[in-house]
Amino acid sequence: MPENSSCSSAGSCSKESCEGCASNKGPQSMQEPMNPYSNVKHVIGVVSGKGGVGKSFVTASLAVQMAKAGYNVGILDADITGPSIPKMFGVKGQVVGDERGMYPAETPEGIKMISINLLMDDEEAPVVWRGPVIAGAVKQFWNETVWGEIDYLFVDMPPGTGDVPLTVFQSLPVDGIVIVTSPQELVKMIVKKAYNMANMMHIPVLGVVENFSYLSCPDCGKEIKLFGESHIDETAQELGVSVLGKLPLDPACAEAADKGEFYQIENDHLKKAVEVLKGI
Repeated sequence: MPENSSCSSAGSCSKESCEGCASNKGPQSMQEPMNPYSNVKHVIGVVSGKGGVGKSFVTASLAVQMAKAGYNVGILDADITGPSIPKMFGVKGQVVGDERGMYPAETPEGIKMISINLLMDDEEAPVVWRGPVIAGAVKQFWNETVWGEIDYLFVDMPPGTGDVPLTVFQSLPVDGIVIVTSPQELVKMIVKKAYNMANMMHIPVLGVVENFSYLSCPDCGKEIKLFGESHIDETAQELGVSVLGKLPLDPACAEAADKGEFYQIENDHLKKAVEVLKGI
């Protein structure tokens, strides 16, 4: 080895003088570059420890609320095998591209989105891909999409702690995550899985949203706890995170999503989440 090398055979290294040494590469070294024609200011991951808790519903709700607050908003649908975001907003057709990259679809209200359903000839065709291929598609959604000016890009992730969440945490400049859960006894374990993964990846947890919290009786207004009493407050307190909202079961929301009219929903239950996002 040349005498002027800063890396010795004993393995010692001067990080200041050895920029190319592997030991000098921090946790950000795996990040994919942003598309050069994009300026995304904040990336927010929406995650859950298990499926069936309404994560896409919360993602869409957060995006709508931030758009109504005057921000430029985008949604990256990273749930490759179970995409639902375009359907909720009534967005159809295929995205187009040129030498700059892919151009996201856009709702009439200005929310931009990219989803595997917007790249397929048949939106009902199953995506039968292995994990590495799915992870690669998520990276492409980030670095090959011409997002333009975006204040908040929400990433709707599949449930669990597998390939896609890992890819997003490593490859995208995530400012924080919102954990979605439901009011069941096993909620603590589910939330902790997502929380612990975020900690392992050094990603801030912005807070927790409880979905399916209750059903308001249409006659008397009484809150009916269909899934039992909530445990989210004590779980959030134990983990030292905020409860950003408790969302009721609302048939009107389901109907709006089915009709592709989700933007029309007014969700006052996420006011705290909006304030937290504004403060990033």
